[in-house]
Amino acid sequence: MEPAAHALLLFCWTVLAVLAASVPGSGAGGLRVALLHPARRPSQQGAPRRRRAARSVTFVDMIDNLRGKSGQGYYVEMAVGTPPQKLNILVDTGSSNFAVGAAAHPFLRRYYHRSLSMSYRDLGRSVYVPYTQGRWEGELGTDLVSVPHGPNVSLRANIAAITQSDRFFINGSNWEGILGLAYAEIARPDETLEPFFDSLVRQTNVPNLFSLQLCGAGFTQNYSLGSATVGGSMIIGGIDPSLYVGEVWYTPIRREWYYEVIIVRIEVNGQDLNMDCKEYNYDKSIVDSGTTNLRLPRKVFQAAVKAIEAASSTEQFPSGFWLGEQLVCWQAGTTPWHIFPVISLYLMSENRNQSFRISILPQQYLRPVEDVASAQEDCYKFAVSQSSTGTVMGAVIMEGFYVVFDRERKRIGFAVSTCHVHDEFRTASVEGPFHGVELEDCGYNIPQTDESTLMTIAYIMAGICALFMLPLCLMVCQWRFARCLHPLGAGNFADDISLLK
Repeated sequence: MEPAAHALLLFCWTVLAVLAASVPGSGAGGLRVALLHPARRPSQQGAPRRRRAARSVTFVDMIDNLRGKSGQGYYVEMAVGTPPQKLNILVDTGSSNFAVGAAAHPFLRRYYHRSLSMSYRDLGRSVYVPYTQGRWEGELGTDLVSVPHGPNVSLRANIAAITQSDRFFINGSNWEGILGLAYAEIARPDETLEPFFDSLVRQTNVPNLFSLQLCGAGFTQNYSLGSATVGGSMIIGGIDPSLYVGEVWYTPIRREWYYEVIIVRIEVNGQDLNMDCKEYNYDKSIVDSGTTNLRLPRKVFQAAVKAIEAASSTEQFPSGFWLGEQLVCWQAGTTPWHIFPVISLYLMSENRNQSFRISILPQQYLRPVEDVASAQEDCYKFAVSQSSTGTVMGAVIMEGFYVVFDRERKRIGFAVSTCHVHDEFRTASVEGPFHGVELEDCGYNIPQTDESTLMTIAYIMAGICALFMLPLCLMVCQWRFARCLHPLGAGNFADDISLLK
């Protein structure tokens, strides 16, 4: 019986070892990052089985991983190459390229040295990217990338090494590159270049979502910032309940290029602007952390400014203030927030016949300007501006909310942030539902012309061209015939006018 007992014991140990090895995250190579508070409700199923075991892990290492300066964007520290080169990278949900400064520039304290990275691979392609303001161009390659205060993973990502730029880097901003977090459709030079977040999800166990808490001036109340004036958190792979209060309300991502959403109504101090809802989304509405202002289409901007100006008429402001060209200042600590109205944006909810409302305080759309303010004054810039490329819900809007980019379920969530600035009278809010009808029709559709219409237009244009060309051809033929009948010779006089007879 002893050999049998020995074999049974050996079999039991083998089974236990296999079971222990099969538990995700049980070894040194297990992921630290996953969903603490998954976007799905507990009753909903369908999450990949391999990710479930990591969901009990917290995101404490990612909290407070963003820094920045008012009006100059939020950045996260990233490590690029082998050995790692640490760079501050602007977090931008309005573009799709991961690009870093790779040459000396007056505004850069440091830049990416490709020649010093043993893991860099040149792709032999160039890239050019223009923005609303500024541009850059560079060379494409791949390298190993990680986020020190992010998921405990490393991945090989496409990188654009910026060799030339114009009005792209900002003096004193403290960031040396840009992390485009949008979709491949708007990647440059084309959609075949896989964006960073797509590579992250494909190569690692990180779930396909991230969330942002941009704190604005509210950050300084709780943390030490050093040279930065704003901060926040980027939670890669999940949602942290400690960063918001109340419920998360979701709006569908209308199209996966930018993070496009549908606005169905805009109010100023509870008064509807009474515009066709398509105007709010002309030619798109996007959520973009890389843009500072709330940018509105021309007609919407004019109506909104008129309503805000009327609501705050107890004080007179120069016209240049409403155009973002002039500042207004008050004695330190005396800013009359109460005279400025609340702006409310209604977003279509996941139930297409309902919407929810996010309310934006003047503490968000009046942006503090530190460079000109003194210890005795608080100065502000009006952070609502006119746009020719659709509505852009920029950083000043996001600073009131915890924003969830749930790429897995194609939706964006909003909840009240725990760090937003407010006063004793008003606070930012996310409320709903509000009922409507066919709210999806508020989205703007680029007019499509069918093939038969194009052929009709082509025939008409060809006919017009023929009518203009026919007389010219007749005149040339007449001239050639006249030359044959009366060749030029000695004693003959050629008059240019005769060619027209």
